[in-house]
Amino acid sequence: MVAARMIGLPTMERRHPFAEMERMARQMDLLTKTLFGRPEMQFFPSKVFPAINITEDKEKYYVRAELPGIKADELQVEVTGKNLSISGERKIQSEGENAKYHRKEREEGRFSRVISLPGEVDADSVDAKLINGVLTIAIAKSVAARAKQITVK
Repeated sequence: MVAARMIGLPTMERRHPFAEMERMARQMDLLTKTLFGRPEMQFFPSKVFPAINITEDKEKYYVRAELPGIKADELQVEVTGKNLSISGERKIQSEGENAKYHRKEREEGRFSRVISLPGEVDADSVDAKLINGVLTIAIAKSVAARAKQITVK
């Protein structure tokens, strides 16, 4: 691989698929901060917040969201049809007005994610728990959406 790089051939490196886009977004943010002198002017938002995983078993869908530093009473969770909405506000303690940032990736403010679930759900059977900064939501599948075992005769 080193020899291929030395003569300018493409290599088969394993990279994060959006790494180049994220690098370009950081460069654009830096450019706007330099040109306009306003750190709040950004072409691209930092990252999608909160990061989530969706899994399922026979009976339920499970949504796990990373919400570090947020308390349970600061969250709103709603199920409407096949959509799950998670919203709240992230507050970050100020470092003071004299702080000089070398890198600022943690954002504060209101957030909202609407997640389309893979199938129909029973909105009356939802359980949400926030433990160690991870919100786990268990949503029962509707009876119509559950897989049915069929006996072959």
